Amino acid sequence: MIQIDPSARVSPLADIEDSVRGTRIFIGPGVSIDSFVKIKPTGGNGDLLIGEGSHINSGTVIYTGNGISIGRYVLIAANCTLAPVNHAFALVGANIRDQGFQPSRGGILIEDDVWVGANTVILDGAKLRSGVVIAAGSVVRGDLSPNSVYGGNPLRLIRSRIA
Repeated sequence: MIQIDPSARVSPLADIEDSVRGTRIFIGPGVSIDSFVKIKPTGGNGDLLIGEGSHINSGTVIYTGNGISIGRYVLIAANCTLAPVNHAFALVGANIRDQGFQPSRGGILIEDDVWVGANTVILDGAKLRSGVVIAAGSVVRGDLSPNSVYGGNPLRLIRSRIA
């Protein structure tokens, strides 16, 4: 089920797939989704919720996997990947594609007023608390402290934001 608030702006060039397994996609009021954003329900039954006033820029790919909650007034820059799912790969004698998925690490939580820089990858289990800023090109996993700036791969704390 895809539910888009009437005040949301979704580019006709965005590609939002409907789920065959019951995943729900909610796009809140005032959300803006640019061209060439791909939303694909795959790898789990988690829902996608995008909060009021958030913006997702061109080229971003979102797999619903184990679920994603994006808060209010979140900015996601171009060419990011949100992947709350992990392939199983332990069996050497079997093709990886046939091994299914690993257990959930909790999906992805992005709280309010977060800025995610271009070309960032956010993985299953990531929690970006309110006011977090992620530098471009980062790989994000784990629980990040509110009002802090992070960057890199491996991800590291750069500094706290000034109140």
